[in-house]
Amino acid sequence: MGVSLDRDRFVAAMQTQAEIGGTDDGGLHRLALTDEDRRVRDWFREQMEAVGLETRVDEFGNMFGRRLGTDPEAGTILVGSHLDTQPYGGIYDGALGVIAALELIRTLDDKGVETAHPIEVVNWTNEEGSRFQPAMQGSGVWAGSHDIEAELAKTDRDGATVESELERIGYRGDAPAEPTHDYDAALELHVEQGPYLEETGEDVGIVSGIVGISWGEVTFYGEANHSGATPMHSRSDAMMAAADFVTQVRRIATTIGDETVGTACYVDVDPNSINVIPKEVTVTWGFRDPDATVIADARERALEEAAAAAKREGIDWEFEDRMDVDPVYFSDRCVDAVQEAADSLGLDSMRIFSGGVHDIQHATRLMDTGMVFAVSEDGKSHTESEFTSWEDCYSAANTLGNAVYDLATEE
Repeated sequence: MGVSLDRDRFVAAMQTQAEIGGTDDGGLHRLALTDEDRRVRDWFREQMEAVGLETRVDEFGNMFGRRLGTDPEAGTILVGSHLDTQPYGGIYDGALGVIAALELIRTLDDKGVETAHPIEVVNWTNEEGSRFQPAMQGSGVWAGSHDIEAELAKTDRDGATVESELERIGYRGDAPAEPTHDYDAALELHVEQGPYLEETGEDVGIVSGIVGISWGEVTFYGEANHSGATPMHSRSDAMMAAADFVTQVRRIATTIGDETVGTACYVDVDPNSINVIPKEVTVTWGFRDPDATVIADARERALEEAAAAAKREGIDWEFEDRMDVDPVYFSDRCVDAVQEAADSLGLDSMRIFSGGVHDIQHATRLMDTGMVFAVSEDGKSHTESEFTSWEDCYSAANTLGNAVYDLATEE
């Protein structure tokens, strides 16, 4: 039978959410647990209630909308993504998966379609990991990957805790931050955030798995002094050690594995003055690869390089791991459901491994999982210039909708 989503209504909902935290350059600045996040959450809850979903918010702010099934013994099909963004990010990252899930529910209601399995729409808290670390924080707590008390105590750069910000915006819910029903499968739609679909001319991506990731930070402790009067041989320059470390992160990634990527992407300098030798510099690292062993090796090599850089400069250093997530491989059942949905719609597709991490990574611990990718023009994401045409958005959303429909109507 299958379903066909209402394209105009779907696009209109995407445009509406993009106005909440929208930037002058057409992007989104909607960091987790900010006022902009509260506003889009309020809007999303209104949309779920308008279509009669049973809504709940858990202790970590994860939002769920439940549509009942006809079989009381059937497990729930979970579908959704996240509404928070990177600083000055794009309008598709995360939101596309949430809005597509909502439009699926509307379409099923329009056509009077009942499913054997319940379907739950979800908006996860803090997928991006920009304001609070780690990324995928809410889904990780819900799936049991993270301890809720430890995550509620995490702070942003200004010292605000996750717990205090959830309470401030009114989204510290009453429901337990854990599975409250039996879950059968989960699907997530996301923009690819890479160039491969566009380069190969495919309409959608059938995602077979997600890379693992190691995030951490290194802090070098030197000695502040006058940048002009201090001889070069007398310096203990934290910036010099940090600069050595940054270059090594890239070299490690290009030599350790064929698919490894590595980035040093945050630097904090104290004092940050043109006339003072830096006394303290913090740098983050990030490695990703489909192989957990490669990721672990990259991390160890990074720490060796940090130690060597500090020794060359004669200063102290320390490190902190911020996130460690193993690669996941999706179930054949869900991957096949996505493939069959794309085929039934006459869409060209390819199997693809995700280089970005996603909330569904945590759900894989508990149920069968799969993903759909939409084309990212020029492979851009986490930037205001992120772009996916409405036609490509709709193709991917229809693929998701039909895959969820097939899973939800299984005996």
